[in-house]
Amino acid sequence: MIKNIFLNIKKRIGNFRFFGKKKEKATPTKWYYRLLKFFLKLFVAVVIYFLAVNFNFLWLFGSSPSVNNEKEIKTSVASELYTADSVLIAKYYKENRSPATYNEIPQVFINALIATEDARFFEHGGIDLRATFSVFWYFAKGDNRGGSTITQQLAKNLYKTRKISTGLFGYIPIVRTIVAKTKEWITAVKLERSYTKQEILTMYINTVDFGSNSYGIKVASQTYFGKHPILLNTEEAALLVGILKAPTLYSPIANPKNALERRNIVLSQMVKYGYLTQEKFDVISKHPIKLNYKQDDQSNIEHGAYLRNAVANFLKDWLKKKGLDLYTDGLKIYTTIDSKMQRYAEEAVAEQMKKLQKKFNRLTKGSVPWTDKYGEEVPHYIENFVKTTDLFKKLQKRYKNHPDSVMMYLNKKKKMTIFSWKGEKDTIFSPIDSIKYYKQFLNAGFMCMDPFNGNVKAWVGGINYKYFKYDHVNQAKRQPGSTFKPFVYLTAIDNGYSPCDRIEDRAVTINYVENGVKKSWSPHNADFEFTGENMTLRHAMARSCNSVTAQLTEKVTPQKVAKYARQLGILSPLKPVPSIGLGSNDVSIYEMVGAYSSFLNKGIRNEPFLITKVADKKGKVIEKFKPVAKRVISEETAFLMVYMMMGGLEEPGGTSQALFEFDIFQKNQIGGKTGTSTSYSDGWFMGMSKDLVCGSWVGGEDRSIHFVGEEGEGCHTALPIYGIFMTKVYNDPSLGITKGYFPKPKIKIVKHYICKSGGKKKDKDDDDNGFFEDIPVEKETP
Repeated sequence: MIKNIFLNIKKRIGNFRFFGKKKEKATPTKWYYRLLKFFLKLFVAVVIYFLAVNFNFLWLFGSSPSVNNEKEIKTSVASELYTADSVLIAKYYKENRSPATYNEIPQVFINALIATEDARFFEHGGIDLRATFSVFWYFAKGDNRGGSTITQQLAKNLYKTRKISTGLFGYIPIVRTIVAKTKEWITAVKLERSYTKQEILTMYINTVDFGSNSYGIKVASQTYFGKHPILLNTEEAALLVGILKAPTLYSPIANPKNALERRNIVLSQMVKYGYLTQEKFDVISKHPIKLNYKQDDQSNIEHGAYLRNAVANFLKDWLKKKGLDLYTDGLKIYTTIDSKMQRYAEEAVAEQMKKLQKKFNRLTKGSVPWTDKYGEEVPHYIENFVKTTDLFKKLQKRYKNHPDSVMMYLNKKKKMTIFSWKGEKDTIFSPIDSIKYYKQFLNAGFMCMDPFNGNVKAWVGGINYKYFKYDHVNQAKRQPGSTFKPFVYLTAIDNGYSPCDRIEDRAVTINYVENGVKKSWSPHNADFEFTGENMTLRHAMARSCNSVTAQLTEKVTPQKVAKYARQLGILSPLKPVPSIGLGSNDVSIYEMVGAYSSFLNKGIRNEPFLITKVADKKGKVIEKFKPVAKRVISEETAFLMVYMMMGGLEEPGGTSQALFEFDIFQKNQIGGKTGTSTSYSDGWFMGMSKDLVCGSWVGGEDRSIHFVGEEGEGCHTALPIYGIFMTKVYNDPSLGITKGYFPKPKIKIVKHYICKSGGKKKDKDDDDNGFFEDIPVEKETP
């Protein structure tokens, strides 16, 4: 060995040459020189590789995120919907996130996070090489640990580094992963150079997924503990940090045992790094998990679920024009809704529909509720409906030419949770069982607005948004029955008639032409009888007399009735046929409430106004909206129509007198009109007080679902919703809605309007006050 060393030295000396000497064979380099040269080449190669990835050399790697601290990093933030009294009523989101500031994040949570996820967070510059290389050591030992820093995880969460453009190398599985990880490292370093450690922590804590559709600490704290994050204690903070590793596996709801174990691991990490004493750990690690869990589910909002969708529809075109995303841009939307009135409206619908459904179930017990006007079962109703469903269409595609397989799937029973008026319940149903079950339910819609400014105060689209998503305020259009009659009387009064003019209640046949075809129509009253009375127009409208309405329609023409209805805001298609005044066309509650409001607002129509302003996530107002007002009828006509509406309660036999069951009449005036469609499929009520105009509808999802008989009249189905609602409103002084009389006209009323109501054949100029007498309520005319 020594000999070899000397020979090597001799050889090196022998090969040494001075200036100008002939170049000879290179001397072998020492091993550490070779190693240094290797690492130098490796370093240069790595730098070139990182530069190539960052600048997407030859389009091989795909684009890399650009980080600029002067430009705000865009994260998906939930938009929030507020009432006029600043109550958060709903959210819109893809990821349910409400950002918290650094000062809103408790130090105990930050300590738990750093101890568990990135102990050297305040020491590294985005990449923790020690943690990165330790991954291989732990992997060899069978411990699958992560080496990503908090900053790296933030880069992945913010910029989706594994989903953005991957370039040509993106098609090679293992190489794709290496490139994505490289982009994550590069982006982490950029973040560290652009933001402070506090800013990085804040961004990270606001982006992470805590499970249960909760993103960011603010929403997670509310979801699991019902509190603001700053109020979290040590064990609660540790639980939330523990969830981050695997939100489903360590969910305290789905896997409480795993969550408890993981929480205690986080606590032990806090002890390890000096954030928690051993004594305190020994105490709190024995505590069970205590939650105040309430998931913010978009389909099961406590109040305003239907309103949420309505607002989204109203804003659709505006959002497109502004280039905004309702579900990610963190908008703050302010509405005209009053939170208390909204709650009272929802309670009123629930109270009435719970009782009504019980009555409906009792009357249809032993039979099916899908019947024709004679109470006979509609043949093949369920089979025909099933064929219209998306599920049936998908099954048909999957099992082509195998109808037996389709039916087998539709009849296959499985566990499911269903709606009931006693609360949700678990059962075992097939898809067809489910359809049969839900088709038996009656539904409802209710809207109330301030006629003087158009502000919508309450909006209830149905009985339960989670199970019945169709909105019966604005989406649904149904026959309004007799609630459309006021448009006939409006047309007459605005064209020379007065409330005191009389028309005889008698059988009539009206001949007309529709689409070139000659037709005739002979309307009948509810009881199929004609009194022969020479009724005043006010009395006839109050009694909902079909024969008088039909004759008046013929006199003023159906075309003119349709024109006036459109003028007041009924924009649904209206066929100008003789039966138009009896509500033969489909309309929405939204249209009807808006139209009736013109009566109370002295003939000026305020379009129902729902949204006042929209602000960005920082509170800066993007746009303010203004109500649209337009005069549609004269002030005199408007006053006379309010007087006509009061007839439903003041005239003998007025169909709105069921409202007297509610304690809302002491020193108070209310106008109302009931309506019932053919076969009792739809029950309506339109009510107005000196401050509000409201409308309610009750019926089945399909017209074949209905009462058979007077139980289905609007005075029994829809009117009580209004009565319950107004009772609650009047009993809450904080709303400022008080009982009182309709405002007196400030102009001279030229037309004669105070006259004897009827009951007997009267001369046109006989006078009395026409107020309510103690006469039994007659059946309402469908």
